[in-house]
Amino acid sequence: MNVLLAAAATTAVAEPSTLSLLLWVALPYAAFATLIVGLVWRYRYDKFGWTTRSSQSYENKIMRIASPLFHFGIIAVFFGHVLGLLIPDTWTEAIGLKEGTYHALTLPLSLVAGAAAIIGFVMLIYRRRSTPQVFRRTTKNDKTMYVFLGAAMLLGVFGSWAASGLFNDGHNYREDVSVWFRSILLFQPQPEAMASAPIYFQLHVVAGFLLFAIWPFTRLVHVFSAPLQYLTRPYVVYRKRSPHRSGNRATRRGWEPMRHD
Repeated sequence: MNVLLAAAATTAVAEPSTLSLLLWVALPYAAFATLIVGLVWRYRYDKFGWTTRSSQSYENKIMRIASPLFHFGIIAVFFGHVLGLLIPDTWTEAIGLKEGTYHALTLPLSLVAGAAAIIGFVMLIYRRRSTPQVFRRTTKNDKTMYVFLGAAMLLGVFGSWAASGLFNDGHNYREDVSVWFRSILLFQPQPEAMASAPIYFQLHVVAGFLLFAIWPFTRLVHVFSAPLQYLTRPYVVYRKRSPHRSGNRATRRGWEPMRHD
């Protein structure tokens, strides 16, 4: 009888709560599904709206600094997530990279990349608010996107700092967050792994998946586009206004103007 009661108690403890199932199973799959379906819908019914709506022509001094900071920082953060979430710690230890060494190498890079992305993001927000021409073209959709993107970034940098061990005992996210994320990708969800992670990681994950869910319906959709047609498209033909003015530079061979007699 005691054995049965102990087994029932163990099962009750291991059983994930409804909140854990909603946050760490339902939310990720719903966000991924919304992302994929939204991208397909956007491409089919709003192909001409698939753009960043660039405002570079209105202001360029701040943008030429802020944009590279933000974009290169985000790219570095993305590859950092790939390394930390998708590659198990057993793989890095198999090649002789101990866990302490791994964190000592990746932590400074992640903090620098996150800081660059946030500084660039803040500069872009300041530019958009302080430049009247740009601010007038800022939609409610843009403002919503900035809130979700900023929240995900700030929570991510705070999580990296809090888990670093610089001012506390730290936390090895590869033992719970990474395990949970790979289980989601393999369709074998382990919500209990994410439920045991610190609250700052949980908030970052929730903010990230909410960002994925709205992604297809914002200007962030341009991330999934690349001007590959530029590699194969024909030259753009420019015609001079006056056939008698050819400029001071000598005409290159093959680019001589055509004469019509």
